[in-house]
Amino acid sequence: MRSEWQRLDPRLLVIGPARALRQFLVPAVIAIFGVSSSGGLDWWWSVPIALVPVAIGLLPWLTTRYRITETALERRSGWLNKKEVTAPLDRVRSVDLESSLLHRILGVTTVSIGTGVDETRIKLDAIAQGDAAQLRHQLLAEGRVTTPADPAEHVVPTPPDRPTPPGQEPEVLATIDWSWLRFAPFSLSRLVIVAGALGALSQFADDLPFLDGEHLSSAWEWVVSFAIPLVALALFVGALIAWVIISVTGYVVQWFGLRLTREHGTLHLTAGLLTTKSISVEEARVRGLVLDEPLLLRLVGGAELSTLSTGVANGVTEILPPAPVEVARRVGADVLPGAEPLDVPLRRHGPLARRRSYSGSLYLPALLVVAAVVATVVLDLPWWPAVVLAVAVVGLGVVLGESAYRHLGHARTTQHLVSGDGTTTRRRTVLDADGIIGWVVAQTWFQRRLGLATLVATTAAGAESVRIVDVPLERAIEVADAATPGVLSAWLPGLQDDPTS
Repeated sequence: MRSEWQRLDPRLLVIGPARALRQFLVPAVIAIFGVSSSGGLDWWWSVPIALVPVAIGLLPWLTTRYRITETALERRSGWLNKKEVTAPLDRVRSVDLESSLLHRILGVTTVSIGTGVDETRIKLDAIAQGDAAQLRHQLLAEGRVTTPADPAEHVVPTPPDRPTPPGQEPEVLATIDWSWLRFAPFSLSRLVIVAGALGALSQFADDLPFLDGEHLSSAWEWVVSFAIPLVALALFVGALIAWVIISVTGYVVQWFGLRLTREHGTLHLTAGLLTTKSISVEEARVRGLVLDEPLLLRLVGGAELSTLSTGVANGVTEILPPAPVEVARRVGADVLPGAEPLDVPLRRHGPLARRRSYSGSLYLPALLVVAAVVATVVLDLPWWPAVVLAVAVVGLGVVLGESAYRHLGHARTTQHLVSGDGTTTRRRTVLDADGIIGWVVAQTWFQRRLGLATLVATTAAGAESVRIVDVPLERAIEVADAATPGVLSAWLPGLQDDPTS
């Protein structure tokens, strides 16, 4: 019966304690050996101490129940502090499946249900893999039936128990191509992992016996005994090799088995080596795309593609790893029908917008040049370092300013609003006109003097706004009025009569 309360899969009795032991491992080891070394406890105390996280790990299976009624998904959990969460079936917006390595070994998965109300998600850990797939299909089918007050989201539901008809297998939009590994070293997203590892190492670096003053001094003397250029070259090559290994390994771990499919009006993304994630997003909720081309990736013809959706966590879902830009454009055209938005030429914002791009990029270099001149005069230093610094930073500022202007622009198609921006990363954001829920026209004091404005299209998808920066004010109103006819048309006569516009 749909209304009967059910327990999670019994295999959670293995996963829960294992997860708890992993979380308690470091503090437990420190406590046991620290107290034992001081003579306070014997080693056999480690047994009852280990039983504490095991007992905590058993609680989720003992205290969690869930059921699906005719109208809602309900979950009860907790022992002392009981909690009941209810999600109406017609408000289910996403159902994601995630399986760690232990989950996959045991044949279970975690089901995460989102309703789009906030970041809160209902998680069921663990569900047998077959039951999880059936549950996802059922919840998404029920979620397509919406109230009459939400006609834009109306989709004819597919009965949850109806199998996929022969000849109508899921449409495959993208799969992993291992030749894309060549783009991994040119994506700097893994630097976060490197920085985190260095931060963790710094926490206990002082306790490492080989990092004391004597060893570091000996190591430095050994290094300087070689030619400095040779040492620098060796360090550079070693760092480069390490970065290639880290970036390629991270790429494989995250995107192994990538498969992007379309089935019954829903996009399914599955990927991951150690932890496999399966994300589902209704196509009716995909309101736009973001095509990112970071500087290094752009040099080798690569790009990254994400969707802007409503009712899913964060609103942004990366659906492709760093891949050839033509592949990203093709997949984008499949996800958001019509290739125009990703290929349409952008309309430039004119010389005044270019002036703004240059002034923004030269502000910091100007301060550095002034500081260098002051230091040269006050400290009576040679002038050539200040001149070299001025030429370098001003030249870099000019290059960045021109880059920012070349990436700046906008376009409007019959169905979409397109915005281009970025300095080192060239970004193109495409937003479905039906997903625009309002407009904001903002002007700083400097923009008002130049007759420019920042046009912001508000939306429920992604970061909840798409910005077109430093666009002429009259053109901003025209773009907004064309995308949502009649909303800002009352502004146009006043702007046409205003000689400053």
